[in-house]
Amino acid sequence: MNSLPKNNEIAIIVFTQQGLNLAKKLSLKLNKSEIHVGSKRIKTQYIVFTNTGKHLRDLFDKGKTIIGICAVGILVRSLSSRIKGKKIDPPVIALSEDGKSIVPILGGHKGANVLAKFLANLTKGHPAITTASEVVFGISLDEPPKGWHLATPHLVKPVMAQLLSGKKIKLDASVGDASWLINSDLPLANKSDLVIKITDKTLSKPDDALIYHPPVLALGVGCERGAELEELIDLVKKVFRESSLSPKAIACVVSIDVKMDEPAVFGLAQFLGVPMRFFSSTELAQESQRLINPSEKVYAAVGCYGVSEGSALRASGLTGQLVVEKTKSLRTTVAVARSNSAIDTGKFGRARGRLYIVGIGPGKKSWRTLEAENVINRCSHIVGYAFYIDLISDLVEGKICVKSEISQERERTAKALEFAAAGNEVALVCSGDAGIYALASLAFEIIEFESQGRWGQVSIEVIPGVSALQGAASRIGAPLGHDFCSISLSDLLTSWETIEKRISAAAEGDFVIAFYNPTSKKRIHHLEKAKEILLRFRPDHTPVIIARNIGRKDEKLSFTSLSELKSDMADMLTLVLVGSSQSRRISQGGKLKVYTPRGYFI
Repeated sequence: MNSLPKNNEIAIIVFTQQGLNLAKKLSLKLNKSEIHVGSKRIKTQYIVFTNTGKHLRDLFDKGKTIIGICAVGILVRSLSSRIKGKKIDPPVIALSEDGKSIVPILGGHKGANVLAKFLANLTKGHPAITTASEVVFGISLDEPPKGWHLATPHLVKPVMAQLLSGKKIKLDASVGDASWLINSDLPLANKSDLVIKITDKTLSKPDDALIYHPPVLALGVGCERGAELEELIDLVKKVFRESSLSPKAIACVVSIDVKMDEPAVFGLAQFLGVPMRFFSSTELAQESQRLINPSEKVYAAVGCYGVSEGSALRASGLTGQLVVEKTKSLRTTVAVARSNSAIDTGKFGRARGRLYIVGIGPGKKSWRTLEAENVINRCSHIVGYAFYIDLISDLVEGKICVKSEISQERERTAKALEFAAAGNEVALVCSGDAGIYALASLAFEIIEFESQGRWGQVSIEVIPGVSALQGAASRIGAPLGHDFCSISLSDLLTSWETIEKRISAAAEGDFVIAFYNPTSKKRIHHLEKAKEILLRFRPDHTPVIIARNIGRKDEKLSFTSLSELKSDMADMLTLVLVGSSQSRRISQGGKLKVYTPRGYFI
């Protein structure tokens, strides 16, 4: 019924060598799981932590499933302040070092109970499941299978109380596969006052039974280009109201692939909280014989005889039937088909691909944003410069990773777009911030000038990160405390004449300047040329910060003055921060700090 938590969300916590030995065995069966070691005494290549409480709370806040090979008390004391409720808390399991005792502490209905049983099979241990319904009947009535909707959650407790007291229950299943109930230990009977109803209908008396809506309805959608979302939602509401069908039984919104980028279709799926799937005109043309309202006009426009009816039937399978034929509003159409069993949206059509352009920060793990980590965890495909992907190796194990050289920006961006156009969720990773001298702008540029048709239908989201200039500035104080700008000294894509104009303008405007790509083997003198321009406008003693590999293991930070700045002080892994004429140096706590005042005192 409930499934195991996603493997890439599982963190196995250990504190001893014996615990580590068990964790290694378990991780082989829990693909992509992470091992976290809370002891410096153990030599290991796995993730090491020192502050147990903070580390566990961080994992919990990220939604990770936690398997602690440790005492229950460690987990309880560490996480007690974070507990919110059984429908929110991720699974937490305590496991003895010999593997004999497995205790689901939190998230029993979110996979912990199932995972505990799975672990017990591996270790020959005992899953100490305390959820009453699972203990007695092997089932959780308030947690139906994925995609199913419990319409009467308020009845679960009173119904369960009566079942535990010895009463039997009648199963009334008109649609869908009820095997998850039939194969349980529920005391089923042909007649009983207690009733479980499985239906795709909206019932007039919902309080006389435990009602489940299975995901058996496919909602086919068609619309004119630029149709309003409100019009489409109103039509769907009208259709379901007049047909007495429950929207909670909708498994998916389906349409033709040329509507993949249509905001109204996308918005409808979001409104209903269901997946979207799309079919080609060739696939929909195969449903022509089953259509109730074929249209020559539609065929002339998109290459099939019906979009809403055709896509609904396609999603419902060979034995599916239309229960609502094509219904029109001014600019939208919908149709509904019913499947004989729960619809598995992963088995047909394709999803609207998503491309996340992710800034991972300068490289320091703690500088990654939580959003960036969550997005990378969600994606099946990771594309990026090899060095950047290696920086996030702890997040990409088991995923499809495409690495390229640093000069192949266009190639890897196009590859990421192609993966996304095929219906995948893709992360295109960038160092620093994705929108600052990174690949976000290139992705949109490619779509504008080189779009391969499908690329323009991809959903693109830019995930910000800590930029190199932010990281460098934080190490030395607050040099960016007043107006600043950034300039790349690379003339591969921008002429040196243009770069010189920008340096002059920034110097005359007295901006703090962050120089990216300051020098390379082929551009030896660009930094000193920039220095010559700056010295026309600001004093020799202007502070300069030279930051190399900020946020990485071999980080190096040095300080000089503008007059002493030389090209051999920097390379392509260096950011050079040049203060304005107002930037100041002070000694604070025995360390040099640089800041640029805004004028509160000076």
